Amino acid sequence: MKVRNLTATVFKGYSVQQLEQQYNARAAVPDCEAIFEKWSTCSADFRRQSNCELDVPYVSGERGTLDLFRPRQSDAPVHMFIHGGYWRAMDKSIFSFLAQGLVHRGALVVIVNYALCPAASMGEIVQQIRIACRWIWRNCTNYGGNPNAIHVSGHSAGGHLTAMLMATDWLDFGSDLPANLIKSGVSVSGLFELEPLRYLSLNDDLRLDKKNARLNSPIFLNPQVKAPFSLVVGGKESDEFQRQSYHFFETWGERGASVEYLEMSNHNHFTIIDQMIHPGNPLTELMLGHMALAE
Repeated sequence: MKVRNLTATVFKGYSVQQLEQQYNARAAVPDCEAIFEKWSTCSADFRRQSNCELDVPYVSGERGTLDLFRPRQSDAPVHMFIHGGYWRAMDKSIFSFLAQGLVHRGALVVIVNYALCPAASMGEIVQQIRIACRWIWRNCTNYGGNPNAIHVSGHSAGGHLTAMLMATDWLDFGSDLPANLIKSGVSVSGLFELEPLRYLSLNDDLRLDKKNARLNSPIFLNPQVKAPFSLVVGGKESDEFQRQSYHFFETWGERGASVEYLEMSNHNHFTIIDQMIHPGNPLTELMLGHMALAE
């Protein structure tokens, strides 16, 4: 068994032990399990009352499915949400609750599952999410959605995957796809530089080496989609989570992206999306604002 030196300085002046503290979002929020339970309960309630189609396959494999929540009207803007869980945990069913405010305001909401580490590599997960986005563009009209109005958001690891979609050359990914397939993006508490994760215990599952960490870090890629992109982070999150979003904001801004940085001062890594249970909260309004601008 490999023994790690927890006190060695390995990244931006942090020791391994300090990085574990910076990136352990669950340990920083003692009541996170109660929050997850509330999400699951609210999500189950919303599924029972909504017009939804669940576990629709978009690619082969056990987790290659998505849930669609349909509004009353047709030709609706589409909002794709990608869940977090450090690419190794969680399930789309926990996050149905966040569709409620968007659906009630006229959006078709698609919540996506994806393969998890260690069964899948980081590169395979990124490719699978691209396939999901392509599937939505090709198929959303069957569910009342407008393929020319696709918007994407994600939380934590899902925020990373959202950024990877914004860095995708869609013309190269599918000859029938438009270059600006995505009309806006919102990354909530995202991770954009994967190098520090190589030193964490969770890398036993992620299996990132230096090369793959860089290849799958949006901060080292160029923006490909010309669309508004909001980076949202909680004021009560760790210094590293805040640095990740702000550094990415600066870097992609210098590369010509239409990017903004927003701090929600009273929120931590989980309460920042917990408020989407309530219609009219700032995060839902931000997403709806992007949709309105794209009309």
